[in-house]
Amino acid sequence: MEKINRTLQRLASNESFQKRYEEQRQQLLNHPDILNFITEHQDKLDKEIIDKSMTKLYEYTQQSKECNRCESLDGCINFMKGYHPNLVMVRNSIDLVYKRCPRKVMADEQKKNQKLIKSLYVPRDILEATFESFEGDLGRIDAGKKAGVFLMNYEAGLKPKGLYLYGKFGVGKSYLLGAIANELAKKQISSMIVYVPELLREMKSAIGDSTLNEKIEALKKEPILMLDDIGAEAVSSWTRDEVLGPILQFRMLEKLPTFFTSNFDFQGLEHHLTYSQRGEEEKMKAKRIMERIRSLSEPVLVNGRNRRD
Repeated sequence: MEKINRTLQRLASNESFQKRYEEQRQQLLNHPDILNFITEHQDKLDKEIIDKSMTKLYEYTQQSKECNRCESLDGCINFMKGYHPNLVMVRNSIDLVYKRCPRKVMADEQKKNQKLIKSLYVPRDILEATFESFEGDLGRIDAGKKAGVFLMNYEAGLKPKGLYLYGKFGVGKSYLLGAIANELAKKQISSMIVYVPELLREMKSAIGDSTLNEKIEALKKEPILMLDDIGAEAVSSWTRDEVLGPILQFRMLEKLPTFFTSNFDFQGLEHHLTYSQRGEEEKMKAKRIMERIRSLSEPVLVNGRNRRD
């Protein structure tokens, strides 16, 4: 059997092989990322170093960067699923370092939040909601348009208000939240949908396992928070003033977009928040919560038939 080094020597002396190699070499060196890297490190690079690093450069070009060639995290084409390559200089040679891609970062963050706050779990139809399947009939078209405006403004680097979607049961308020969240996910923007009645029950139990502050901090700082079905919970002074209050206050001061869905309009929600389970009337405390909600969101009526019938 011919030794490998003799085979390589024979190939190297073959004119057509040399021509193909040179064409591939030029293609690699003209890749925008590689061209930028060589320009940035031109004081450390020479032809010999570049030629020795051709295998690494080829490996770099065959993979997705910033998820630009992958439809999803499960469909990642890279050698290490969820990790993309970065070109680096290591001891006078070009090498690759693999870091988490945007989708992997989002997935890890979501897992961390789901582990921390169990009420993140929402119905599958909400998780899979899209604008394409959102029926923009007369009672819902305004909400759909304003959701689209929010997405455009947020992507443009602004800090737009969220939406306060209110209306009758089953008209698609939560579905629209899911569509917004999924559209944000396509742009690698993190958001969190929380079902409020379950959240507040969970917060009460968190006092016993010492995770209350950690949970509240996560909700305070989430880039885009969506509070689903606020007003469906039984009001207690503690959940209103010690849980909702601090979360909304922080988000208002930091101008972090916050969405709400409710069966109540602003006036109805304020009345609901005024009376605690014990029958206490606390108008000023309810007004403080509503002041924050008004500052964080724009009210939008969602109307139409009950789609759950």
